[in-house]
Amino acid sequence: MSKKLSIVAFSGDFDKLTAVFTLATGAAATGYEVNLFFTFWGLDAIKQKQGRAFIGGTWLTKMFGFFMGGLRSTPVSRLNFWGISPRIFRSLMRKNNVATLEELVDSAKVLGVNFYACEMAMNILGLKREHFIPEVKDVIGVATFLKIADDGQTLFI
Repeated sequence: MSKKLSIVAFSGDFDKLTAVFTLATGAAATGYEVNLFFTFWGLDAIKQKQGRAFIGGTWLTKMFGFFMGGLRSTPVSRLNFWGISPRIFRSLMRKNNVATLEELVDSAKVLGVNFYACEMAMNILGLKREHFIPEVKDVIGVATFLKIADDGQTLFI
């Protein structure tokens, strides 16, 4: 196997996205090629506009778009306590000199991690390329992702 790590980011939960970006930055910092494939709620991590917004084509997809509030709005997967837990985690991370989720995302960009958005999930959710950060290298399907991930390790988070 080559030094390649590919991660499918399916979840939009704070703790799971923190794991995605911790693994991605650690691997990139040690010389791995890193590919992140964001699908469904994972797309929230690469959303351009932060905060709640009615984006999408139909009223139903606009509702999904509203619930995708970007990195600052991601819930914790367990014990979210009405949205307070991510703030507590960020505070604990800073207190313990651990990079916050936002800092990990910035580091991933600097380290050259490849960001890909899932075409199928975007179509279902009524999202377009312009809804995402400019660092998204491409909008691709599963077959293309599998080609990119070939000869490396692949994780699903």
